[in-house]
Amino acid sequence: MPATLSTTKTRAALRTSARISAEMLLVLLMSAVTLWILGQMWSVVWPLVVALLLTTLTWPVTRFLRRHGWPPALAASVVTLLFLLVAAGIVVLIVVPVVSQSGELATGVVNGIKQVRAWAAGPPLNIGNDQVTSVLDTAIARLQDSVGGIVSATVTGVGTVVNGLVTTVLALFLMFFFLKDGPRFLPWLTRQLPGRLAGDVPTVAARGWDTLGAFVRSQAFVGLLDAVFIGLGLWIVGVPLVFPLAVLTFVTAFVPIVGALFAGLVAVLITLVSNGPTDALIVLAIIVAVQQLEGNVFQPMVQSHGLGLHAGVILLAVTLGASLAGIVGSLLAVPVAALIAMVWNYLREQLSDPPREPEAAAAVPAREPKPDAAAPAEKPA
Repeated sequence: MPATLSTTKTRAALRTSARISAEMLLVLLMSAVTLWILGQMWSVVWPLVVALLLTTLTWPVTRFLRRHGWPPALAASVVTLLFLLVAAGIVVLIVVPVVSQSGELATGVVNGIKQVRAWAAGPPLNIGNDQVTSVLDTAIARLQDSVGGIVSATVTGVGTVVNGLVTTVLALFLMFFFLKDGPRFLPWLTRQLPGRLAGDVPTVAARGWDTLGAFVRSQAFVGLLDAVFIGLGLWIVGVPLVFPLAVLTFVTAFVPIVGALFAGLVAVLITLVSNGPTDALIVLAIIVAVQQLEGNVFQPMVQSHGLGLHAGVILLAVTLGASLAGIVGSLLAVPVAALIAMVWNYLREQLSDPPREPEAAAAVPAREPKPDAAAPAEKPA
């Protein structure tokens, strides 16, 4: 006979499914509210995130100085000044060589435009000067018609630059205070929290700090690999400004997707105006190959080893972050995924049953062996 469904078990399963669904909906609702609150506080949250990332990058030097007897305020001040000097030095290494060869680059750009016009005038395009002039006149007319949009876009761009400067200054100040008073934060947090939270929250915060440090170190290593391989390819091809382009590649590696595109575009443009279209195509192929290796091999392998995440999880996290929040989302996707995995592992540790310890042999008294029935009993003397 076919088995019939039990009414009692079916109702119990439905009640359990409904309870779990309601709990999941509640968790999703609280997550959405949390994200909305973070979005409203983004002007404060973003400098805080940048400051934390910069602090993880500069904390090893600060810790070294503090261990050698430097006062916290002095060590934080020196490291902050050194960071500013290094940042200014990177800008100088990129800008000064470009400015010194700006005349040659400008001449190359003009010659490149002339070559393109000469190529366009010949077969198979056969574009004459009259057609080029007509296109330029049309472009100028459209440019004049869209002056209002350009002005509004310029104002928006200026506002974005101002917001970026404010964020940078605020992040630097926060970095200084984190370097100065960071070790006192967890003990203070422990005293403020009641009960079990006094142990759980500082533990999660300490593990989160280690996770952010692993992310920054892995990203710096991946940027160094990009700079070395792309710089070596530019040197072999004979492109000028190899060292500034390599430094630019390393710096922009901390901004996923857009940073690589910007550095690659600059390298290809300089190659085009200095060496010609053939070398520009070679450089473009080198950059695409290195970026593919970096995005699909180097970065997932290094970050999966340092953050404890699978390479596929990292690729999916970057894709999801970019689709949800653009550049910022792609930048924060990997550390956020690593923090979520860290919190989940901690919750699993706390919710799992403790392993059963083996019973100690000494704790159980040994049983007296029973006398053998076949053996004769000894008689007392």
